[in-house]
Amino acid sequence: MSKTVQTQICSYDADAIYLRGKNLVDDVVGQYDFGSAFLLQALGTEATEKQKKVLDIALVTIMEHGLVPSVVTSRLTLHGAPESLQGAVAAGLLGVGDRYAGTASLCAELVEEIRSSDSMVDSATAIVKRRRVARDPVPGFGHPIHTGKDPRVAKLLSYVPNSSTALAAALCLEQALSESLKKKLVMNVSTALAVLLLDADLPVRMIRGIVLIARCAGLVGHLLEEEIDPIGGDLWNGASAAVRQPSVE
Repeated sequence: MSKTVQTQICSYDADAIYLRGKNLVDDVVGQYDFGSAFLLQALGTEATEKQKKVLDIALVTIMEHGLVPSVVTSRLTLHGAPESLQGAVAAGLLGVGDRYAGTASLCAELVEEIRSSDSMVDSATAIVKRRRVARDPVPGFGHPIHTGKDPRVAKLLSYVPNSSTALAAALCLEQALSESLKKKLVMNVSTALAVLLLDADLPVRMIRGIVLIARCAGLVGHLLEEEIDPIGGDLWNGASAAVRQPSVE
């Protein structure tokens, strides 16, 4: 006999649609903002006021990153396939990874490992040693543009209490990394976002998804601009000019 499987997220009949047991039309639409509905749908519980607030802060903070590779990819995809807005968005989202825009989830994994250990100082020191031996950079520290300090960090951490274990873990990692490098290296927005979201009891496994939601919104804005005032052709020409073609004998 086959096993019966089911989802707890959504159900429907001829007269109604239900989200986590709530009537979508009567109980959700107009009663929940987007963030609250998202957290209800994803986690199956009512979001706390703190969770709703920090989710909104995080989404606004990471919606826009400038002409990073994911944005360039989206614009070039639309340039090549102007009828496919969804394809251009999807192409950009595929480029959200461990190097650009998606590092908050990696930072959250490290912060969670440290704060769940018996000694946060020892755990942070061990992580830095492990990653440096493997020649694997510690994510979430330093920035190629904001070389002194990331201007977003102080703002994000202003919403985190000093008693936060997530903040304490991140500071231990910052200290351990700086001591290992023998120079001060401060956290960037990715670590700050991880601290903000973990302090609100949002799970590590959800953080990459939150980043993707924010980046999706940012990509849509870039693509709307691309339709009105395109730069895709210039990006393509610039790439062609920058890469030397093989000589033909």
